[in-house]
Amino acid sequence: MNQFLSGLDFRLMALAFKFRDFFLPRKYILQEVGIKPGFYVLDYGCGPGSYIMPLAELLGEGGKIYALDINPLAIQMVKKIIFQKGLKNVATIESDGKTGLADNLIDVVLLYDTFHHLHNPNEVLKELHRILKPGGILSFTDHHLKPDEIVEAITKGNWFRLSFKGKRTYTFTKI
Repeated sequence: MNQFLSGLDFRLMALAFKFRDFFLPRKYILQEVGIKPGFYVLDYGCGPGSYIMPLAELLGEGGKIYALDINPLAIQMVKKIIFQKGLKNVATIESDGKTGLADNLIDVVLLYDTFHHLHNPNEVLKELHRILKPGGILSFTDHHLKPDEIVEAITKGNWFRLSFKGKRTYTFTKI
């Protein structure tokens, strides 16, 4: 990933996300993904944790959320959510790319508005392919890219194929 945002920039972004989430709750985005109770989900580039609570509700106690971000402030904000809500099924990963997760562990990866920040997107896609279960889902959106750029970028390494274009997200399946 690129250098993380400064403290002030990150806090301003987090505040803007609160307004965004008020008008378009993240649970509506997640409805396109097909997440089921008990799934293991990686929120790659989790930011201030907008998806943590909606994911926790969808997954139930049997599921697991991994929240990864390069920015220590993001991880701090997610840890605050974990503590305040008493969540037991959320783990944070502070990383610039590698997840440290086992092969074939994850059912769904959320890669939302992060791709355009990546220094080496192919290495990240390779890592996501490694940790996804066979047939696992990469849910993707990035408002900085055009639709044809999205499909080309995600499918060119032959790790994923487009399986569904939703209203707000693209669903790619691990090949």
